[in-house]
Amino acid sequence: MIVVMKVGSPEAEINRINEELTSWGLTPEKIVGKHKVVIGLVGETVSLDPLQIQEVSPWIEQVLRVEQPYKRASRQYRHGEASEIIVSTPDGSVVFGENHPIVVVAGPCSVENEEMIVETAMRVKAAGAKFLRGGAYKPRTSPYAFQGHGESALELLVTAREKSGLGIITEVMDTADLDIISEVADVVQVGARNMQNFSLLKKVGAQPKPVLLKRGMSATIEEWLMAAEYVLAAGNPNVILCERGIRSFDRQYTRNLLDISVVPVLRNLTHLPIMIDPSHGIGWAAYVPTMAKACIAVGCDSLMIEVHPNPKKALSDGPQSLTPDDFDRVMKELAVIGNAVNRWEKQAVLA
Repeated sequence: MIVVMKVGSPEAEINRINEELTSWGLTPEKIVGKHKVVIGLVGETVSLDPLQIQEVSPWIEQVLRVEQPYKRASRQYRHGEASEIIVSTPDGSVVFGENHPIVVVAGPCSVENEEMIVETAMRVKAAGAKFLRGGAYKPRTSPYAFQGHGESALELLVTAREKSGLGIITEVMDTADLDIISEVADVVQVGARNMQNFSLLKKVGAQPKPVLLKRGMSATIEEWLMAAEYVLAAGNPNVILCERGIRSFDRQYTRNLLDISVVPVLRNLTHLPIMIDPSHGIGWAAYVPTMAKACIAVGCDSLMIEVHPNPKKALSDGPQSLTPDDFDRVMKELAVIGNAVNRWEKQAVLA
């Protein structure tokens, strides 16, 4: 249930309303929009009559029920306004959101060594990326595949950030590693295989860093949004949704089925920013540029693209990784689409 306040509502009155609703056993959450303040009500609201809440104050404009099972993730919860997730990086603040330039995240699947990760960071930064992605802990289908270098890889990510100025996005697989990862990462990633690891989602939601939540390989949109709800309900309001392809019946020609239709669907359902990972979605480097352009055209807020200095020697996901030279060319092509939809940062065009 949400309480929409009238324009110009006094702060003292909003605080008084919060206190009264708290005394009813509810948990009010104040959401400050561009024009109005909305109070989200969490708790047992089924038996409450909206008119009963309306009578609490003459400054209340309307009271609405949130019908979807994902309450905080619902676009209705913010009265139709989109979230803006601001992330601090060494080069300044970066904003994820539908009314801001597209944020490009790039880097290798796994952190392999210092030379490789620093070289990649410098190259993708020069091309216009704002964040470096790189796995320290890697969930792999085979127990014999490369699992990542762990804590030592986190140290290399710190070095790459210091030298490049990029923000860092890296994945957490286990609650035991969350503290050390959140110290290093500017955005903590929950991978597709852990999308419904509810104990991990609760822990990630209890820490302050923004969370990148990838869609599970066979997850419905509602299951994905309910997973986001776990993070939001634990107290972290900063969740970015990432589509990375879902399992399909035809795996001969593409790794997964990249579902770009989720962008308009999610835009209608949720206020959360939307990222797309065409590298995992398509699985082959040759197809990534085309799909990345399509992602921008359909309206995504961010792109994640895998880049490796030598994909043929990559320890993981080499076939879907672009070389730095390829990434340079792709960014120039993406700028054309991004400018056409007024979503491209001007300095990235010049890079």
